[in-house]
Amino acid sequence: MATRTMLQVHETETCSVAACAEIVGAKWTVLIVHELSEGPRRFTQIEHACAGISPRTLAERLRGLEGEEIVVRRSYAESPPRVEYELTDKGAALLPLIEEMRRFGHEWLGCGVHDHP
Repeated sequence: MATRTMLQVHETETCSVAACAEIVGAKWTVLIVHELSEGPRRFTQIEHACAGISPRTLAERLRGLEGEEIVVRRSYAESPPRVEYELTDKGAALLPLIEEMRRFGHEWLGCGVHDHP
């Protein structure tokens, strides 16, 4: 008989999969991280890329990702003021997961619009 390698109960305090799922499972989060994978973006650029997200939801998700140290917010003292968001090293560590989601979507769901060589 195979040895069980998963925890009996998946709680965010003790299960790394549950803790990760709590972050990336929030609606829009993976798409925001995916958009930031190409470099710093302004709020309106992220909003445009995530068609259908409300400004309030985007602001909430970005604050949450900042709190998890996945995204950093940078303000520039310009006129008019400029604010950009970018991935931290911790956020960039999610990119292989997103690449696997892309591969799965292409292979199994017929989503090939954003194929990369």
